[in-house]
Amino acid sequence: MDSDLFEPDHEAYRETARSFVHREVVPNMQRWDEERCVDRETWKKAGRAGLVGLSVPERFGGAGEPDFRYRVVLCEEIARVGASSLQSSFSTNDDIVLGYLLNLATEEQQERWLPGFVTGETVGAIAMSEPAAGSDLRGITTTAVRDGDHWVLNGSKTFITNGILADLIVLVARTDPDAGSKGYSLFVVERDTPGFTRGRKLDKVGLQAQDTAELFFEDARVPAANLLGPVGSGLASLMQNLPRERLGIAVAAQSSAEAAFRWTLDYVRERQAFGKAIAEFQSVGFTLAELRTSIEVSRAYLDRCVRAVNAGTLSAVDAAKAKWWATDMQWKVIDAGVQLHGGYGYMKEYPIAQAFMDARIQRIYGGTNEIMKEIISRDLVRSS
Repeated sequence: MDSDLFEPDHEAYRETARSFVHREVVPNMQRWDEERCVDRETWKKAGRAGLVGLSVPERFGGAGEPDFRYRVVLCEEIARVGASSLQSSFSTNDDIVLGYLLNLATEEQQERWLPGFVTGETVGAIAMSEPAAGSDLRGITTTAVRDGDHWVLNGSKTFITNGILADLIVLVARTDPDAGSKGYSLFVVERDTPGFTRGRKLDKVGLQAQDTAELFFEDARVPAANLLGPVGSGLASLMQNLPRERLGIAVAAQSSAEAAFRWTLDYVRERQAFGKAIAEFQSVGFTLAELRTSIEVSRAYLDRCVRAVNAGTLSAVDAAKAKWWATDMQWKVIDAGVQLHGGYGYMKEYPIAQAFMDARIQRIYGGTNEIMKEIISRDLVRSS
């Protein structure tokens, strides 16, 4: 879809991304679904192609490029082929975990952890959700207690994207039960931490190739040097980083909707019924008109939010609007696409069917869309 968001450098990057997707992604998607995981070699190939860790400073091997438009380009190219699981994995690394490390980690911590994000050798995860705490982060019960040169973690996390492959996990834990919102802190848990174990690879409705897991911490000893940011700043740091995370979800939704619309439009132009292409029937044409308009209106707002995140001015409220609107729009476009494909839309070999399964989570993770509306409505009440 035409957009004035991009400049020549972004389009040059698009060619690199598109080549990678057709060479390394398309031939492997079925295998990834069967294995329920994107193999590590693909991460390393993405690193060699310069597609991950762009925002890492040059002194740690990265490009030092914070422009979020490059992330949008890669998201669009992955969405073209329906590789939503890969998109989710890469987004967790680049839109979420790196944000915490770039904003909060000390120079020594960055020197230890950031180079692997550039080469694709380090896979990251963010561990917030718990069996009894999802969108309400204040319900977190995982604890961290200081013991000499270590913090001892106890608790569990669930629905953790990249949970099986993750080498580094940014985890939020309660460090002071009497300190209210200042009673939570962030820690980086490394792969071989004593007392840290991974549970089963969760069996999801969609995103089959995205390794989602349960994580368990039983007297897990994390070095004090792995505290991320000041003690007690965990919730504030989460709130600071959530807008970028939610924008990443919104961009994935927008890209997916645009791809799904293209697949649907191609199908109804070719499919014949009663002697003519089904696209020529008024009911189908009106549906296409509505979908196209929704996509373009949404794109205009998303482009504005991308410019805002680049300028450092994207608010939590605007990010909530973007996440809610784009993911709802995505679902409507894909659902209509399935309907217009008829029986073929229900066949998993068609990308629209796969997108239908993959898209359902978009309105849940990153904060449910009901929570997004709550954020927006509270801001309206305060503003009045």
